[in-house]
Amino acid sequence: MNSQHPVRKAVITAAGRGTRQYPASSAVQKEMFPIVDVDGLAKPVIQIIGEEAIAAGVEEICIVTQPGEEDQYRQYFRNMTEETLKAFEGKAWAIEAGRKLEDFGNRLRFVSQPTPEGYGHAVYQAREFVGDDPFLLMLGDHIYISANHKPCATQLIEHYALRGFSAMSAVQATPGDQLHLFGTLRGRPVDENGELFEVEAIVEKPDPDYARANLRTPGLGNGQYLCHFGMHVFPPAIFEALEHFIKNDIRQKGEIQLTTAQEYMRGHLIPQRKVGGYGACTIEGKRFDTGIPYGLMESQLALALAGRHRTRIVEAIARLLSEQLHSLSARHEA
Repeated sequence: MNSQHPVRKAVITAAGRGTRQYPASSAVQKEMFPIVDVDGLAKPVIQIIGEEAIAAGVEEICIVTQPGEEDQYRQYFRNMTEETLKAFEGKAWAIEAGRKLEDFGNRLRFVSQPTPEGYGHAVYQAREFVGDDPFLLMLGDHIYISANHKPCATQLIEHYALRGFSAMSAVQATPGDQLHLFGTLRGRPVDENGELFEVEAIVEKPDPDYARANLRTPGLGNGQYLCHFGMHVFPPAIFEALEHFIKNDIRQKGEIQLTTAQEYMRGHLIPQRKVGGYGACTIEGKRFDTGIPYGLMESQLALALAGRHRTRIVEAIARLLSEQLHSLSARHEA
């Protein structure tokens, strides 16, 4: 059993400029784009992500923002005004949603990333919030949908709590032609189900030749690699690693990378402390990137198919597909 403190804090990074979602991102942060959740309620993306963290036992959430954006978040994450309460009189579902919104807002803390210097640099801004505690790190524009009864963040935290590792990254088996998109790990399997690994190397977006020579994990299918799923449980040592790269101005493509700090922590800091190593666990579920137009559409479709309106959505998709096929057939005949 892991003797460390339980995971009660989460950090969600939301300091990206949202250039891939322009022009909408010039009006509202991409993390605040509305999307319909599995419960049928329309919510900002970041609320769905934060609610997953809360369901996993998190009590406080730190959002890393661009400078000046805290007020916009706080304006939204509050209870209904008296005027709004009157407008929703008799609608219990809306009153309850407002109560949950206020509770969510009370859990929030904010730090800003003063300059856009990379993902690792954004995470580093939360060091004072984290203090001496382990924390859950999540991306502010990724939706996670579980394939079983446990949310993805819950799966990750349970593995961390039970396995005795100092750090735990969520991973998924990923084909080699997608390595340019993800941080990639080499792991040593440590359980019979192929779900848990001790991490032996971490590389940011490796090229295929390097991956074939250095990052193969035993037990995975041919051409498959362990890649980041987009959430981690880290000890405070990750900030010591990030500080090393920031102070020495060690960058990749001009930015302070989180992945290189993970590898530094794994190879140097964790062994020095003679504590549990660096673990990785597979997640039963999928993640969807709402930070790009296609990903936002795919995220909404996935939530709809997993949610309370699934039957109606399936019927609508069948109807739309039938209409498309009819239209294509008509064009072909013409």
